[in-house]
Amino acid sequence: MALETKNIAKNQLVAEVKSLKAQGYRFVTMTCVDLGDGFDLLYHFDRDLQMTHLRITVLKGDTVPSISGIYFAALCIENETKDHFGISFDGLVLDFGGHFYLEEEVKRYPFCKVSVQESQAPKEGN
Repeated sequence: MALETKNIAKNQLVAEVKSLKAQGYRFVTMTCVDLGDGFDLLYHFDRDLQMTHLRITVLKGDTVPSISGIYFAALCIENETKDHFGISFDGLVLDFGGHFYLEEEVKRYPFCKVSVQESQAPKEGN
């Protein structure tokens, strides 16, 4: 399986995705990585076991163009990313308004923060 990652500006995203679709690539999913002051969004595509990835970096508060008008299934991961990271997507074909998974009473985005703590040996008798 070959892998290729292309770094692009967010204003190039729609044109690049249209090009991949015209070449016969299928949209697999998107990954979001919290960088602190912004996010990396990695869009994953496949054609004949050839993976290619598009990476855009956006600042927190930026709006990202939706690719759901090109690949309808992208509406799921874009709405999920909106729920979990607070990123707005311009032109979503179906926008759940931040409530794709989350209930209305949720007041903050549940960023996935993982911490590893040193485990303590159980005390004798426990």
